Amino acid sequence: MGEKMKDNVFRFREFPVYIKARGFRKELKHLSRKLFPKEERFCLTSQLWRALDSIVLNIAEGSERYSDIDFSRFLNTSLTSVNEVVACLDCALDDEYIASQDYQKFVNIAENIYKQLRAFASKVRKDASRS
Repeated sequence: MGEKMKDNVFRFREFPVYIKARGFRKELKHLSRKLFPKEERFCLTSQLWRALDSIVLNIAEGSERYSDIDFSRFLNTSLTSVNEVVACLDCALDDEYIASQDYQKFVNIAENIYKQLRAFASKVRKDASRS
């Protein structure tokens, strides 16, 4: 098997939104580990981390579905997880765990990922309707 063929086995790793979501996940987990209080470890922090993981994992899992309709469902789950991350950020801001500057930075990144996921899901659904 050639190197190019080997790279395409996990095609989701080449999706720009997957790459962006991985960076977002890493950066926001690092920030929450540093700033959120220890008593939130099994509450807000855990919820935030599950939602961040869900964004990335659903893109990956959905990419191997046999139909584009199935794939678009997984992308929709990623979208709902982005919403959940933003709600966690709202809570963290309200509870004064993060500064408004950090809050705005991560909400902006989340908005960008959300738009990319919506466009990707729309394209996948459109491709499915043509088949």
